[in-house]
Amino acid sequence: MVFAGSGGDIGVAKMLGGGAIAEWKDIPMELLLRIVSLVDDQTVIVAAGVCSGWRDAICWGLTHLSLSWCKNNMNNLVLSLAPKFTKLQTLILRQDFSQLKDDAVEAIANYCHDLQDLDLSKSFKVTDRSLFALARGCPNLIKLNISGCSSFSDTSISYLAGFCRKLKYLNLCGCSRAASDKALKVIGYNCSQLQSLNLGWCEYVSDAGVMSLAYGCPDLRALDLCCCSLITDESVIALANNCPHLRSLDLYYCRNITDRAMYSLAQSRVRNKHPEMWESVENRYQEKEGLVNLNISQCTALTPPAVQAVCDSFPALHTCPGRHSLIISGCLNLTSVHCACSVQGLRAASMLPHPAV
Repeated sequence: MVFAGSGGDIGVAKMLGGGAIAEWKDIPMELLLRIVSLVDDQTVIVAAGVCSGWRDAICWGLTHLSLSWCKNNMNNLVLSLAPKFTKLQTLILRQDFSQLKDDAVEAIANYCHDLQDLDLSKSFKVTDRSLFALARGCPNLIKLNISGCSSFSDTSISYLAGFCRKLKYLNLCGCSRAASDKALKVIGYNCSQLQSLNLGWCEYVSDAGVMSLAYGCPDLRALDLCCCSLITDESVIALANNCPHLRSLDLYYCRNITDRAMYSLAQSRVRNKHPEMWESVENRYQEKEGLVNLNISQCTALTPPAVQAVCDSFPALHTCPGRHSLIISGCLNLTSVHCACSVQGLRAASMLPHPAV
């Protein structure tokens, strides 16, 4: 497609089905949507302002939009676009400098009722008003990122969880006021489909909240508890017993975690093993379930036998170079823990001939 013209006239030189498209207004909707799918989001917005035909076509067909490129006046841009782009399913409003205010988020909730994926990370200026509006206007939310939104309270998070029961991915990293045990109990009660939850740096989270999640969200696959220093073995044991699909667990600086938690994780591999999780490949087994990432950095109470038991139970956990998925930084007493392929590598290295002196 070639656009050409002067003095505001845009001509299109292209033959379709034997007929010439002489003017930009003659471009079929399907072709226009195909074109805008190949350009950046800033250009899409410019294209939507060319004429009413283009605006209607783009507004009707656009389902994914990112405004993270907008460094100034994002709030006003959202206010102007929300009434037009009503078919949006994904909207990324991640910011380097906080610009969004409650009125923009309320506009999204009022017009974009099909929204499933919303990123409001680093929106420091938005308050509980925004979450109340999203709860009422966007009940189909599946993925919500509000990391760094420090003004939210646990009341608004609880309210949102009562309406947005399809949530699968929720990022509350740094939302220490919002991520309380009270809120986590509501999430565990209402959001049974939850698969991923980031509670990093939410220092008020305790066992009561995490255990509510473990009991209410059996499909949980990734949980970040980085610097949730109040949690103890009871949280990990509840996760091990009730979340058989758990793949990633971050316990960085959770210094109350002891060997009891590790042995519970190791034993869960046996409890949760089903025949359908394994398949024979040349008399070997290929793992389809279980932990693939575990961060126990700064968990200084742990001992090598307990951590080795976890590593042995989950072959996808690696300590070997280039594949680190068992993170033990700051735990000097755990340097003897090795995955199977790391041990094989050490054995192979020991069998190499030594250079002559």
